Amino acid sequence: MGHCVNALLLWRRYGAGMIYLKLRQAGEQVNHKRVERLYAAARLQVKRRKRKKVPTSERKSLGRPGIANQVWSMDFVFDRTADGRVIKNLTIVDDATHEAVAIVPDRAIDGLSLTRILDHLAIQRGLPSAIRTDNGKEFCGRAMLLCF
Repeated sequence: MGHCVNALLLWRRYGAGMIYLKLRQAGEQVNHKRVERLYAAARLQVKRRKRKKVPTSERKSLGRPGIANQVWSMDFVFDRTADGRVIKNLTIVDDATHEAVAIVPDRAIDGLSLTRILDHLAIQRGLPSAIRTDNGKEFCGRAMLLCF
């Protein structure tokens, strides 16, 4: 029992379950109910972090553009091959016509590859006035910021 109390004081930022695990790994024969009881008696409960409340704003509809090539939406779609390897597909859709402007499959698409694809599309059919994306790392990276 002395080992259990010392362990509680030594690992006070751990929860009761982690302290029990550490004691078992150290070779101590302890009961998890005893560890929980001593943990509660010593008032060592780790305080739960409060979630930061983000104020909600009024939602506005995105609106559908009137003409083609005005607004594009980009996102990634993932799939697996028969051998279990992941394929990452970049999909670019025209919001007015719902036409698939480009679907680019690859094993890995980073920000630099994304800018090359957009440069190719700019030459082929011109860029839209706006592009909608999520906050993915490829869309928010340095390569995209330097490109546009």
